[in-house]
Amino acid sequence: MGERRVVRAVFLACGLVGCAGGSVTEPESTLQSSVAELASPNGRNLNGRNLNGRNLNGTAMGPLVSVNLSGVMASDSVDDPMSSAWLQGSVFHGFNGGREVSGLDFLGARFVGNLDGGQRVDLRVDAINPATGASGDIWSYRVSFLDNTDGTWKPACPAADGSALEAIPVSGTWNHREGVPGGGAHLDDPTLFTFACEGAAIAKCVHFGYRPWATTADGRSLADHHQACTRMVRADFCGDGTSHTQDGNWVNLYDARGVQQDTESWQLEAEWNTDGALCSTSSTRSTQPVSCPNKPQLSGCGQPGHFRTGTLIMSEVPPATP
Repeated sequence: MGERRVVRAVFLACGLVGCAGGSVTEPESTLQSSVAELASPNGRNLNGRNLNGRNLNGTAMGPLVSVNLSGVMASDSVDDPMSSAWLQGSVFHGFNGGREVSGLDFLGARFVGNLDGGQRVDLRVDAINPATGASGDIWSYRVSFLDNTDGTWKPACPAADGSALEAIPVSGTWNHREGVPGGGAHLDDPTLFTFACEGAAIAKCVHFGYRPWATTADGRSLADHHQACTRMVRADFCGDGTSHTQDGNWVNLYDARGVQQDTESWQLEAEWNTDGALCSTSSTRSTQPVSCPNKPQLSGCGQPGHFRTGTLIMSEVPPATP
């Protein structure tokens, strides 16, 4: 059934938006390759609060909420954008001057990103790391943005120390609001995509095996599992974009598709679908009681049969320390 790969992710979430900078096609060391090296058959993973990376370079520019697939400029193009561009999985394709281009042809390409406040920002692909070995079909990219305040290119996916992290392009965009209906929801728009920063929820869930572009052997899409995973990683119980956890808490997740398997005898936390938690127990990652007054709770939380009636992922947390 599809690619059966389970990742034990031993890294922390990076922040709330895009990713970036450099000038080589094959970086010597990337966070993606580190994750691949740590792959093991284990459902235990670290959670994180952030949906997709830090705000652009810590400036007041705010979140990069989406990137346009129109108006893409090839590195060798001065004035004329590509006639079309699209994503196949995590690989870019397009037509440039009547010639079809793909993959490494997008090194140096320029995209237009959309910020949370409606402003636009120029983006540039500075490095491409093709999928290899355990990475399956996951391509990652280092991307920079043009800071108009000083005219320099800076990492679009900065790490805490300001260095550049990579990003995985994922079709569509996400609602970055918190505490409101629709917060954290995935919006399926074929004209837009998201540069998912390594270390944050969207990219983590791709590495966990829930590649939204993939299907299982029986033809069922993993897109809903990926979205449920982003809710689970952030402990977005109410499905309103609000995280109820802190970076670095352990969580065991599993599903009925065999992507992630139950490998721990831990305490049940919750059942998840694309809209958040269908039910939860008193054992959660939250430091405060979670209350979702307008969200009905499924009875009998944790019953395996619920996988047949809408539950996509179940999560567990380590037993409380006496």
